[in-house]
Amino acid sequence: MATAAAGALGLLWGWLWSERFWLPQNVSWADLEGPGDGYGYPRARHILSVFPLAAGIFSVRLLFERFIAKPCALHVGIQDSGLYQAEPNAILEKVFMSITKYPDEKRLEGLSKQLDWDVRKIQCWFRHRRNQDKPPTLTKFCESMWRFTFYLCIFCYGIRFLWSDFLIMFVHHLATIGLITFSYINNMVRVGTLVMCLHDASDFLLEAAKLANYAKYQRLCDTLFVIFSAVFVVTRLGIYPFWILNTTLFESWEMIGPYPSWWLFNGLLLILQVLHVIWSYLIARIAFKALIRGKVSKDDRSDVESSSEEEDVTTSTKSSCGSSSRNGANRVNGHMGGSYWAEE
Repeated sequence: MATAAAGALGLLWGWLWSERFWLPQNVSWADLEGPGDGYGYPRARHILSVFPLAAGIFSVRLLFERFIAKPCALHVGIQDSGLYQAEPNAILEKVFMSITKYPDEKRLEGLSKQLDWDVRKIQCWFRHRRNQDKPPTLTKFCESMWRFTFYLCIFCYGIRFLWSDFLIMFVHHLATIGLITFSYINNMVRVGTLVMCLHDASDFLLEAAKLANYAKYQRLCDTLFVIFSAVFVVTRLGIYPFWILNTTLFESWEMIGPYPSWWLFNGLLLILQVLHVIWSYLIARIAFKALIRGKVSKDDRSDVESSSEEEDVTTSTKSSCGSSSRNGANRVNGHMGGSYWAEE
């Protein structure tokens, strides 16, 4: 039994690292063992370094958000206040966890009779309970500030290494992504580095726009979003297809010809290009609606629901619920209601 299992594992391992699939003709894994042009070739085992690297970056993130991002958020006026906690109720909690978080009119009436509560009060309870699971604006600000700092540093680091030595690998902690991992193992570090650099070029601008949005600097938010949109379109609809894809598809075909993994790599690159087109369309639609409305609206991930959101479910009533009036709830994150990010 053990011998059969070892034989099957050996066949699987041999198929997984087949030279006929991964490498061009007349090239073997042994050819990649020795140094090339004074540099050591990449090794598959190098990917293992992503685990301690990820743990280190996560630790740095916790310290950054606690001692840098949070004080910055408080400085610009974002309050460290928790959301309103729903009143403990075993029956409603069971319905919320196991049945539905958005009860319809029939269920609301049934719960009202069972608990002897007003329907409006039950609506308020479910709204407050849903809001408990959403991160506050302070948390979102800290996350975006970390991503802004991280993306900016990684991008600058990559640019510095690309300028100083084009053959040095642009280290990035997201090496687990399949395309980047395989390109590294196959010594295709040049295209892998360029693809990562292009994708990092616009990310920090988006996070900067979100920081301005959370801090209620609407004009700065709009300006940064416009810059982000321009950089995104130029890098992913201009440089990426006409430089990167042109090299990997046409120039490589003339130099070495296609081989099995060549189709895999270029297929993944083409999938990225399709996603770039889709994302560019969504960004253009956001920008167009922003021009009509006069601003880029908030991130809907932790929007606090207003009492007016449930008036479409049951017969409208003029009674208020706690302290969450229409205007008050819509100003929780410092922005108007009608979330624009939510529509996207």
